[in-house]
Amino acid sequence: MHGLLVVNPVATTTTERVRDVLATALTADVALETVVTKGRGHGVELGVHARELGVDVVIVLGGDGTVNEVVNGLVSSGPASDGPALAVVPGGSTNVFARALGYSPSPVEATGELLAALREGRSRDVSVGLAHYGDQQRYFAFCLGMGLDADVVAAVERRREKGRRSTPGLFLRCALAEMVKRTGRSGPTITVTEAAIPADGATPAEGAPAAEGTADDAAPAEVSLAIVCNTRPWTYLNNRPVAACPQASFDTGLDLVGLRRARLTSVVRTGLQMLGDNPDPHGRNVFGLHNASSITLDADRPVTVQMDGEVLGLFESVELANEASALRVIA
Repeated sequence: MHGLLVVNPVATTTTERVRDVLATALTADVALETVVTKGRGHGVELGVHARELGVDVVIVLGGDGTVNEVVNGLVSSGPASDGPALAVVPGGSTNVFARALGYSPSPVEATGELLAALREGRSRDVSVGLAHYGDQQRYFAFCLGMGLDADVVAAVERRREKGRRSTPGLFLRCALAEMVKRTGRSGPTITVTEAAIPADGATPAEGAPAAEGTADDAAPAEVSLAIVCNTRPWTYLNNRPVAACPQASFDTGLDLVGLRRARLTSVVRTGLQMLGDNPDPHGRNVFGLHNASSITLDADRPVTVQMDGEVLGLFESVELANEASALRVIA
């Protein structure tokens, strides 16, 4: 088996020692080439290169941002389920994608799990999401957020640029600060529309208008923030999963949860519902969609958008589509 190990040396928990241990362990089963990323966008190039070379597996040691780049390289010329498989060893601060695939948050434990999966020949096809925004398009592995969610990610990024370490506490402090900033202000209005017939019929969550027949029959909903998930969970607080869209899965379409008003009390209430043992975001302030093949988000002003935990920028419109069985993963 021929493999490419992609290492992000500046990822939060990636160290040279972890890289060497991983590479040594893998060489018993894989003819391995190791490449260290040189900056933003390099992971995309490496994903494209791996597909062109026809390697069997691309192993990422890094965070969700590095995973996103490699995924975009692997699927840039279309579904890659017949191309290189993707494997992930967690090296970032949250590692949502790796943990959603069932890997341990510990790089050492995850390496053992990866080796067992490779030796047993275990793999599966998963979906990814495709986002069109401005004149660009990009794939996402597990989530896209528009509004408050993305503003919090942007606030965390600004603090990390000043040397702060990314921790759950930092995210919570940034979330509280962003909500306080909105006190007394009118937030953005984001119109949510299913732009095509849902895959097997989208099911509105409690508080959402019922659709009849096709998505065109469903009235658009207006929310202040929107989170679209391609799997569960949306993120983690340490080891605690946060399930914004409890029914989301790599085997179905896109799920969405939105809040009609992003007030402090409503955000906290819904956040606690997401953290429960049986998460179920609900109430008159909550709008949800399950298993949609495509969704359009139109804002009344430029709004911050994040993808897989990385800020894309300010946009007024994002068109999202589900790409089923687009990526083969080792899990």
